[in-house]
Amino acid sequence: MRRLLLLLLALVAAAPGGYAQNTATDATAAIEQVMRQQEQAWNKGDLEGFMQGYWKSPDLTFFSGAQALHGWQETLDRYRKRYQSEGREMGRLEFSELQIEPLGDRAFVRGSWKLTMRDGKAPHGLFTLIFRKFPEGWRIVHDHTSAE
Repeated sequence: MRRLLLLLLALVAAAPGGYAQNTATDATAAIEQVMRQQEQAWNKGDLEGFMQGYWKSPDLTFFSGAQALHGWQETLDRYRKRYQSEGREMGRLEFSELQIEPLGDRAFVRGSWKLTMRDGKAPHGLFTLIFRKFPEGWRIVHDHTSAE
């Protein structure tokens, strides 16, 4: 009986850590999938598809340079103006050096971005994202992007 009790205690003690590890691994994979889907959409010229990775809310925040935007629509409008307006191109997007740190139903994500343009230019920079898990999946609720 004592062995059985010790075995049960050991299983209970081990369960939360194993569950937390699996949950963190699942979150990391799901968030990376969102970001890869964003890359694919961008590289097809599908800006609305790219924006599916963002929280479709007026409470979304996007910081870049000295500009702070609030809202999904305002963020989409900024991307359209910078990358789809007359004489502009979207280029080929690549995310790299992803560091994903799940924090329960939120996650902190850091990484690099690079655009490769037809003329050979390659604007690039760093980003810090905060993801939140919603019933429909993981979405970016805050994006702070810098360019070099």
